[in-house]
Amino acid sequence: MRKRITALIIALSLSALGLFAQDKPEALKLKVGDTAPDFTLLAFDGSATKPISLHDFRGKKKVLVAFFVFAFTGG
Repeated sequence: MRKRITALIIALSLSALGLFAQDKPEALKLKVGDTAPDFTLLAFDGSATKPISLHDFRGKKKVLVAFFVFAFTGG
């Protein structure tokens, strides 16, 4: 489970850099305390890449969504 959370955080970080971006959807205006919209990202668990969606965890586990701008970029 720890690897899955780490992979999700890495995927979110890469997503923030636009590496998974295909078509740019309309920007969402979220405020502190708003429920996060559902999204799907690719997660790498050390051996395979697979999609993980926020709805996979909704009602089952608490999820912290964090973005680390320029994390793991070396710059």
